[in-house]
Amino acid sequence: MTTAGIVCEYNPFHLGHYGHIEKTRRELDDDCAIVCVMSGNFVQRGDFAVFNKYSRALAALRCGADLVVELPAPYALSSAESFASAGVQILDALGVCDYLSFGSESGRIYELADAAAALQTDEFKKHFKVGLKKGYSYAQAHQNAADFLLGKRSAVFMSPNNLLGILYLKAIAETGSRMLPVTIKRTGGLLDGDCGYSASALRSLMRQDSEPWQYMPDAAAEVYREETSAGRGPVFMEACELAVLSRLRAVGDYSRLPGVSEGLHNRFKRYAVSEPTIEAILGKVKTKRYAMSRLRRLLLSACLGITSEDARLPPQYIRVLGMNSTGRKLLSAAREKAKLPIITKPASVHNLPGDAALQFQIEVEATDFYVLAYPDKQNRAGGQEWRFTPVVI
Repeated sequence: MTTAGIVCEYNPFHLGHYGHIEKTRRELDDDCAIVCVMSGNFVQRGDFAVFNKYSRALAALRCGADLVVELPAPYALSSAESFASAGVQILDALGVCDYLSFGSESGRIYELADAAAALQTDEFKKHFKVGLKKGYSYAQAHQNAADFLLGKRSAVFMSPNNLLGILYLKAIAETGSRMLPVTIKRTGGLLDGDCGYSASALRSLMRQDSEPWQYMPDAAAEVYREETSAGRGPVFMEACELAVLSRLRAVGDYSRLPGVSEGLHNRFKRYAVSEPTIEAILGKVKTKRYAMSRLRRLLLSACLGITSEDARLPPQYIRVLGMNSTGRKLLSAAREKAKLPIITKPASVHNLPGDAALQFQIEVEATDFYVLAYPDKQNRAGGQEWRFTPVVI
């Protein structure tokens, strides 16, 4: 069975995601199995996922995925490079994926591979570090180093999905994975004939109390309508603002957060205890050097107690969120090939070694925090991570 892996968030699942899965199958094999490694209840832009991970996994399964596993919170709330690397490591560790499929504005794998090779050179690393020392933002220092090495070809780094694809290719090389990369060309922006509304646009509609179900695949929309009716979504950070502020004011040491540098931890420590809202804290901490998404990730990492040590630790297990009949066959094969323990029942965590158990505990506490933002108070009970098993269709 040909199998392709996809690193994703599906926040929420939309027509573009459906198209990516369908085009991957057309590119590889009509019967190709699809394995998704998906962010859990927190996402890379530094926010609460708009619907919980099990409902998003169910939507993906009903729209073409076969097996969905979790990208743990320390990597979901990390830089694009760490996000990509952890996703590739988990897919590779399953031992059943032949390909890694991702979208890109380029659509040309050789162009992205050329850029990925440049990232791995000592010359690139040297020029990147020089840029950071000069006070450039991470993104600007990265682009300047690419400009120096690649000239006009460095334009490929300027598109977000190209960049993520380049980081996937870099991660494949660094892990020695046998997965072969496949890229599906992305077209259009916020709205076009191929992809419909973007995830960002759909979330904006939800914030305005609009119902965006008509802009999603019907099977995904049905899942999200049910979650909304049950009072488990849509979920926004503002609903949990008091809990966020309380956590931030109790943090003793911001220097342990992933990727803090140049006094950034001192800015967080200063303003987290003085400002009255999340927006005000981020506004005070923000400088031209730091992207807002990075600051939001750090803020949530502080709330969840995620440290630089947690982020540096490689994935310790593979948590299954959902599967269909094909996914069950993949899982059976993976149990014989996997490089990491596979978790389907939470009780099996008690048999894991220390680092794996600690990594799972981060997820337990992250879910306990996430559910506090559910619209219906009756759904906010703690300990839900220990009670849920994979969704099966």
